[in-house]
Amino acid sequence: MQPTRPERAPGGHARRRDLLRGALRAAGLDALLVTDLVNVRYLTGFTGSNAALLVHAGDDADRGEDRTVLATDGRYTTQAAAQTPDLPVLVQRAVGPALLGAAAGAIGFDSAHVTVDGHAELAAALTDGELRRAPGLVEALRAVKDAGEVDALRQACAAADAALAGVIADGGLRAGRSEREVARDLEERMREAGAEGPSFETIVAAGAHAAIPHHSPTDAPLADGDLLTMDFGALVDGYHSDMTRTTIVGAPAEWQRDLHDLVAEAAAAGRAALAPGVATRDVDAAARDVITAAGFGEQFVHGLGHGVGLVIHEAPAVSATATATLEAGMTVTVEPGVYLAGRGGVRIEDTLLVTEDGAVPLTQSPRDLVHESRDET
Repeated sequence: MQPTRPERAPGGHARRRDLLRGALRAAGLDALLVTDLVNVRYLTGFTGSNAALLVHAGDDADRGEDRTVLATDGRYTTQAAAQTPDLPVLVQRAVGPALLGAAAGAIGFDSAHVTVDGHAELAAALTDGELRRAPGLVEALRAVKDAGEVDALRQACAAADAALAGVIADGGLRAGRSEREVARDLEERMREAGAEGPSFETIVAAGAHAAIPHHSPTDAPLADGDLLTMDFGALVDGYHSDMTRTTIVGAPAEWQRDLHDLVAEAAAAGRAALAPGVATRDVDAAARDVITAAGFGEQFVHGLGHGVGLVIHEAPAVSATATATLEAGMTVTVEPGVYLAGRGGVRIEDTLLVTEDGAVPLTQSPRDLVHESRDET
């Protein structure tokens, strides 16, 4: 079936495809076959569960957009017409091989997202050219957000902020409630605030569980004296927020206050280090050095942060071994933590937007250990 060819209309997705073409030409590729559905969505706006996109590099005389084609199957004909009115749509079930049938030249593919069997199918379909590995080309573009993406991220962060504020105001972090109850409360309130749902499985970890960075909530009840870590986020228009706050149930012991103060100091150092041109490993070091100097380096067991956008963990990585350099428009998390087995732990996390002269937090919730609330018990 031949693709239908609509009228062209410039827009955000078309601009992204133009930026990709520059990367293709620099890599010596004639086209890129995009099969990862997140990358397809980023480049086209299409959200169906079966799709591929062939983006032609073009040259100075040929922009390449007129030969760029989206493929999906018959379930999504109407959806594709609505979501991608500026692209021709090829309706075939085997979307990747279908697009390569008429392709020629050096064709890049999402090698990080293609199986061995999938590669064999693509190679068999491409009869006049060669397949070349081209990992990370779209992901590199996704690392720097445009204005529309930043707006969606702001809304996702605001939904998470609103949820936490509501839980605290209504006394929802009181002794006797279970971790699962708190998690469900946060998720429902995020939906009420406009989110499509949570960004990921909400983490609520009380007492000794707070020493487990990715603890799954249980029916364990919160108890007075527990450190309580909540790591959660909201999903808005496909974009994720990510925030962690650690609070106390009841009154804190001195060691708990000291531990929270230490992690808060490290988080502030990490946030202050964010700026264009800074290596992300140096941002990690700014926060990690604070914790190491206090004697808890071995209890900070993960990287400082990560990029966040259409995927909850995406480029750039912010860790001791990372090789990325920050650019204005990147959105990253800063989330130092210290975990004391059998006792509890503290993590404080924000999602931040890198600006021309530093960074601004998109998550706005207070980072205090102690919160006032209306106790309904």
